[in-house]
Parts: sequence; C-alpha cells; structure tokens
Amino acid sequence: MNQAIQFPDREWWDENISAVCFPALVNGFQITCAMRGEAIVRRFGEHQDPLTHFRLNRWDIEDEAEQAIKEEREDTQGWVWLS
Repeated sequence: MNQAIQFPDREWWDENISAVCFPALVNGFQITCAMRGEAIVRRFGEHQDPLTHFRLNRWDIEDEAEQAIKEEREDTQGWVWLS
C-alpha cells in the first residue's frame, strides 16, 4: 500500500488519557496517533516530561507511527496507539 503520510507539528498532552497525541495526515485524511506517558518515560527516561521527550524523539516515534498506519493498526475509534 503506497500512502502519503505526513505528521504536522501539532502534538499535545491529553491529561484525561495521560498520553501525548499527535495528528497524522494519510492521503489528506487526518487520524490521531497517541502514546501513553508511561510508555514514553519507560522508553526515554524520567529526566523530561513526556511531551518534551516526544519532541526530542519525534523522528523515531513518527517512524513507528508510520509503520503502524501502514499496517492498519487503528483501534475501534480510529486512533493509532504506540507502546
């Protein structure tokens, strides 16, 4: 499947779900990707908050999200969750 996937720099921390959320544009359609704060801290350490870690490691996380999108790993709400 050949998809054009773009990640605008519009990430945010969602306190209600304790996750960094970020949009992805897939062939012009927006979907939401998310990664729980505890997963970010587990992966990158506790010396920064999850949103800062996301911004510092954006390329790696977006690569992972791109792969998940290509594998069509959306949940029932249409979100792509990374771990």
